[in-house]
Amino acid sequence: MRLKNSKWYESPSIILKMSVARFVAAILPGNKKPIVLVGGNLGEKYEDNASVFHTYLVEKRQDVKTYWMYDKNFNYVQSENIPNAVALGSFKNYLLFFRADYTFHGHSILYDIAPDVDKYIHLNKKTVMTHVSHGIEGFKKILIQPEDKPLLHRTDFFNCASKYERDIKLNGWKVPDEKLITTGMARFDRLQPDNPSKEVSNILLMMTWREWLIDLTEEEFLESDYFRCMVDLLNDPELRKLIVSYHLNIKVVLHPFMKTYEEYFKPLQSGDHISVITFDEAIIKDEVIDADMLLTDYTSVSWDFLYQNKPIIFYMFDQDILEEKRGTYLDLDEDLYGYKAGNTEAVINSLERIVTGENKNPWYEKAEYYFDYFDQDNCRRLADEVIGPPPK
Repeated sequence: MRLKNSKWYESPSIILKMSVARFVAAILPGNKKPIVLVGGNLGEKYEDNASVFHTYLVEKRQDVKTYWMYDKNFNYVQSENIPNAVALGSFKNYLLFFRADYTFHGHSILYDIAPDVDKYIHLNKKTVMTHVSHGIEGFKKILIQPEDKPLLHRTDFFNCASKYERDIKLNGWKVPDEKLITTGMARFDRLQPDNPSKEVSNILLMMTWREWLIDLTEEEFLESDYFRCMVDLLNDPELRKLIVSYHLNIKVVLHPFMKTYEEYFKPLQSGDHISVITFDEAIIKDEVIDADMLLTDYTSVSWDFLYQNKPIIFYMFDQDILEEKRGTYLDLDEDLYGYKAGNTEAVINSLERIVTGENKNPWYEKAEYYFDYFDQDNCRRLADEVIGPPPK
């Protein structure tokens, strides 16, 4: 399943731009400074590890020339004033791709750095390419598509947050040991470890996606456990009582793959207490700081809450289906770092316990197993490991 589909007429244009860019790159003089390309979230948002690392390079590493790759169909580059932004699929994009000394991507080279290069990745033998992940791995097992294989093979380094994640990428992803570097999670540089809120009133509700939902008809989706469980939870009278009694605010942030069904979630909003935000509207890197706790299923955002020692409820209404269809690296019965709930009643019981005094995460001691670093030097370590330290 490709995340983005090219129009039939785009392929010849891309091949032409790529061919000319490769030729021009070969005859241009060498780079005065090392060129670094960074991209993430399919170019649609300035989020996750890629964006935090890009900001670090711009602010701290003037010894390199850093560019951000973005999807021209989204206007965040102007609103966030991102320097040296280059449109994905443009001639400049491909020219820089063949001239770059280093690239860093959060999802895939194909979607974050240069579109449609999967068939031509072997033509770029110069660039050192690093995968920084968009979150810590652990829940859903990697889903490798045919176009991913040459990109994974060509990638020089895979960054890891810890020895725990390194083991997943070594044994689960089958990445050679020499390609694995453990420098920490770039986006954690924005977070304070062990920093719970004094009280819990702002709740972030985020559910991840399931590939078996993507091709459903609207009628089938509305009957799915995924949609029904969210509807039943947010409309539950006991939840509404908790909201009123403890002045709770629940912000529901929809996964980007739920875009087709956004109109069906909007009616779940309730006054000022339950809001439904599309992924385009949300700034996740701020939401994880502003929220006092997380209600989720399997999203990797949960690691950010563990790092901060904030409570988490894992609403696993379809655990058996996930384990059958996709599989996980975590043991969902033994390894979780939050309250586990299989139905609406269990969610509300755990939520009541949290809002009546449990403002910290009782599983915070597990953080040392999942994270190797609790400082704000993850970006520096990553840059020093791949690019090398800045000149003195």
